[in-house]
Amino acid sequence: MSFTAQLTADAARIEAHLNSVLAGKPDQPVVQAMRYAVQGGKRLRGFLVLESARMLGLPEARALPAAAAVECLHAYSLVHDDMPCMDNDDLRRGLPTVHVKWDEATAVLAGDALQTLAFELLCDPVAGPAEVRIGLVQALAQASGAEGMVLGQALDIAAETAGRPLTLDEITALQAGKTGALIRFSAEAGAILAQADRAPLRTYATALGLAFQIADDILDVTGDAATAGKRVGKDQAAGKATFVSLLGLDGARAKAADLVSQAAAALSPYGAAAAKLIAAAEFTIHRRN
Repeated sequence: MSFTAQLTADAARIEAHLNSVLAGKPDQPVVQAMRYAVQGGKRLRGFLVLESARMLGLPEARALPAAAAVECLHAYSLVHDDMPCMDNDDLRRGLPTVHVKWDEATAVLAGDALQTLAFELLCDPVAGPAEVRIGLVQALAQASGAEGMVLGQALDIAAETAGRPLTLDEITALQAGKTGALIRFSAEAGAILAQADRAPLRTYATALGLAFQIADDILDVTGDAATAGKRVGKDQAAGKATFVSLLGLDGARAKAADLVSQAAAALSPYGAAAAKLIAAAEFTIHRRN
């Protein structure tokens, strides 16, 4: 199966699992908002969980709870990030954001509930013995909290009132948390499940996460809202420092391509079994949304 076909199949598998889990929750507005928030998207993070597990010889059924979990965590971050107190966006994945479709209180609660659902999913015995599940919980908590994604978001907010553009090193550190931390968890999840060495997948994912963010910065300049499914041109309008503003468009593209090469090199110990993960890195910098 090609990478594109695998990504599509994995997205459908994850969506079906999430629909099944959420069908068992009370039919209340907050749960309706949760269902709405997790629909659509590329589900690249979930794919990384499933593919890293498959590469290490595990059945994908064992990795499915972790793939669904990281998609819940990612969706929660988007719901909160879109709110007026943060990025104040009204469009996500081509649809009104949660706080626009419902209200701010429902968006806060739906995000909170998606975050806790992520850890509920990681406790599924299907994932393996207790030590494996605890390892997944710890890794996702570290990736999503004050050492990872939340730290990156806090640094991003602080940059808006810093009175000066961030340097390249500062942007790299910020995005290593805001975008990169969940991508690192996703790629490492297969190794946690297999109780294998995480180091090659961590190196791969660190490069991949930064390339992903550079591609986002490029899309903010070159993309259109209809294709991207969200507002574009926000960073430039706000005078925000990005990889594009610091490196230029050609420089940003060259940096992203170099990071993809680094990501592929990190997977050399796995040989041909890593082909789809390498294809995922290439996809990251050529996507249009």
